[in-house]
Amino acid sequence: MVGYDPKADGRNISNFEVAVAGSVSGLVTRALISPLDVIKIRFQLQIERLSRRDPNAKYHGILQAARQILQEEGPAAFWKGHIPAQLLSVGYGAVQFLSFEMLTKLVHRAGVCDARDSSVHFVCGGLSACVATLAVHPVDVLRTRFAAQGEPRVYKTLRNAVATMYRTEGPSVFYKGLNPTLIAIFPYAGFQFSFYNSLKHAYEWVTPAEGKKNENLKNLLCGSGAGVISKTLTYPLDLFKKRLQVGGFERARAAFGQVRSYQGLLDCGRQVLREEGAQGFFKGLSPSLLKAALSTGLIFFWYEFFCNLFHHMKTTHS
Repeated sequence: MVGYDPKADGRNISNFEVAVAGSVSGLVTRALISPLDVIKIRFQLQIERLSRRDPNAKYHGILQAARQILQEEGPAAFWKGHIPAQLLSVGYGAVQFLSFEMLTKLVHRAGVCDARDSSVHFVCGGLSACVATLAVHPVDVLRTRFAAQGEPRVYKTLRNAVATMYRTEGPSVFYKGLNPTLIAIFPYAGFQFSFYNSLKHAYEWVTPAEGKKNENLKNLLCGSGAGVISKTLTYPLDLFKKRLQVGGFERARAAFGQVRSYQGLLDCGRQVLREEGAQGFFKGLSPSLLKAALSTGLIFFWYEFFCNLFHHMKTTHS
């Protein structure tokens, strides 16, 4: 069970074990879905339409983009920025799940409402994601820069990227795109935890008794469903975040087509709407939904798997 459940208090998982389970779930998931993440970021940053009918469009489909990246940059390109991405996933997973467990436990002890309610999971999930975002946002900016650059690379190593960005753009560069990130992450994570909770209840209601034995499948399916719903509802803000994070990085984007400069979140939204139309808000949605289904499903799956593993290890040795 994700979140504090007084009926399952005997699970007896420590805060350290919660943090480890969150970290490992993020690490394993990130390694598996990195290629989709790179393609999604490339789509989000492309000014031209994602269509074969636009002769200036570098990318227009998932398979086409995968083939082109492979041909031009080699297989390693699908894991560009993987080190900062892993740092992001490990740190984010630890802080988010630990915060979520502590917040839901606090709600239970305060006695204001049932800690297992979907509404509680929405608020606690959103708050825990904001805390995790503040902790790891600089790494997210680094990950986006690495995934966005073509060849030849502007940043050779993580250390080189940090030093160059700090020297040329100042310390504030590491928090570019923070406003849309926080605005988007609260409902996105809130919906993730809330829908995961709701879908698990729905799954138990519609599944025959013999089908309820497969907890791993339930966690994977409900996590995937929660990821797709959450991503669809909050996607435009994720696109704005990516556009803002590569501001001042135009020289590394020259080979990919047109580039734009944005003065902030509202200016970014206005420019996208004026130049790319309403559909521009959903560029990269297809790989993003595929990624969301896989990543959210796997994150919840691995988190619950490792929490149950820690509990089993304790009960076995007690």
